[in-house]
Amino acid sequence: MLNEFSVLLLDMNDTFMFSADRFGADQDYSIVYRRLGGTLQAKIVNKVIQSAYDYLDERYPDLIYQDSFPSVRDALLATSKEIIPTDQELDILIETFGHHELGHVPLSYSETLQRLAKRFRLGLIADIWAPQTLWIDELSRSGVLNLFEVTIFSSNCGIVKPSPRPFLQALEQMQAHVQDALVIGDSLRRDLGGAVAAGLPCLLVGGATHSSAYGALPNILTLVDNHS
Repeated sequence: MLNEFSVLLLDMNDTFMFSADRFGADQDYSIVYRRLGGTLQAKIVNKVIQSAYDYLDERYPDLIYQDSFPSVRDALLATSKEIIPTDQELDILIETFGHHELGHVPLSYSETLQRLAKRFRLGLIADIWAPQTLWIDELSRSGVLNLFEVTIFSSNCGIVKPSPRPFLQALEQMQAHVQDALVIGDSLRRDLGGAVAAGLPCLLVGGATHSSAYGALPNILTLVDNHS
């Protein structure tokens, strides 16, 4: 199934990182915020973080923002500038947001990526809204960071999938050709849509299927089990 490819461009959330994006009315953001040294009242923190999330969530599917997506800082200032007293508090709120957006890489997926890296050159193309620091730490903790020749996080450039630009940028940095690469991800709109726009095949995981996809598997664990 994969013999024709030498490069795999992987999505992150719900592809090999899970339990991300813990936002909603049931979340008490002030717990993390207080641990980070913040001093605002809990009800204010919860309102500010949720408002920023809603601001970004509303814009995420809008193609108008595909190549100029706002940052968490932008969202916080757009929705709650008058409530945030200092730049230090703003930085703590951004980090709080990041902790709730961050997921984790299970051991079985770390081991699978290590096996894939022995057969393929790997690139990472991930949409995240907060600064990349927490993700770099988690990828390092789980032993997968150094498996990727290229890591492209949308929060570094303001470009989100399904823009084809991150996929083509990854190939350019890897000095690889379109015909050598396969995209692997879970999202029809973001991963498949971005791959098709870039002229790349896309293998779907996580239950999604589409006639335009190269194929579909339950997860990347199955990919290794069936094609190692």
